Parts: sequence; C-alpha cells; structure tokens
Amino acid sequence: MNKNELVGAIAEKTGLTKVDSKKALDAFEASVTEALAAGESVALIGFGTFSITDRAARIGVNPATGAKIQIEAKKVVKFKAGVKLAEAV
Repeated sequence: MNKNELVGAIAEKTGLTKVDSKKALDAFEASVTEALAAGESVALIGFGTFSITDRAARIGVNPATGAKIQIEAKKVVKFKAGVKLAEAV
C-alpha cells in the first residue's frame, strides 16, 4: 500500500474526503517526525511505538570491491509493533 492508497482507505473508513484524509495523514507524519527529532518516542497503544536508537560506528565491506570501509555512527528510527498489530499479522 502506498501513500495514495492509504489516503483512500482512511477516507473510506472515516467518511472524510480524500483531501481531508491527506491533511490528517500529513499532520500525523509531521507530528511523529517532530517528536522523534526532539528525542521523544511516540507510543500508539495497541499499534506500536516509534523511537530513536543509536547505531554504533562499525566496519563494513564494499560488495563491489571487497574493500573495508568505515561506517559512521548515526541515529535510526525503530518501530516496535504493539500487541494488537502483532496478533493481526
């Protein structure tokens, strides 16, 4: 499912127009992004939790040449599925 299909599904389930559904989805994305950028986690009970974790620097291998390369440390987004989502899948 891509973003347009998700907007259509939201519109169908809520009775909102596609324009309003897109605005709601965009607001959700922006709110989650802002919270994660501020170092907060976002917990949606039953669905899951978005959080930020640190990935340590490490040595990797270039698959084309086989040469070792240094991969820098960085922050990554992590999602842990909630109970209801895990059971549904």
